Amino acid sequence: MPAALIFAALGFALSFAPHRVRAPALLAAAIMAAVLLQIPLDDSAAVLIYFACWASVIVAAASVHLPGGLPEPAALVLSLVCGVAAGAVIAAAGNAPDLAVAALAALVILPASWLVGTGRGIAVKVVTSWLIAIALLAAFLPLTPTPGYAPDHMQ
Repeated sequence: MPAALIFAALGFALSFAPHRVRAPALLAAAIMAAVLLQIPLDDSAAVLIYFACWASVIVAAASVHLPGGLPEPAALVLSLVCGVAAGAVIAAAGNAPDLAVAALAALVILPASWLVGTGRGIAVKVVTSWLIAIALLAAFLPLTPTPGYAPDHMQ
């Protein structure tokens, strides 16, 4: 699920990018994710990997608010970063076939591009605001002490 949210946020971000960069950027993200799957990752880095995952969702989703849309060079860099984060999350989970399913989430670019093209881009911005909220909660919830998850003075 985290990798799918990365690809969905990237799809939404690219719907505000120039048409000519959308397909190459999505392809670059998928290739980077596939390459990163080939690198063995240490389990001790899982906290950092998931934090990078949520940070990439936040950055990609927030980029829809850039005035004038996402510039072409920024779209390519964002795609590479999202691909690395998605590949790392999938590698940490240890289930390589999840990449194909997660990458399908980038297909949100089709309806999102139509909405942006017809002047209804505000709908995409609302959805990405929800993605930002989800990513913030997912990133910071593990840092918050929750009663019942750790020994306390009553035990």
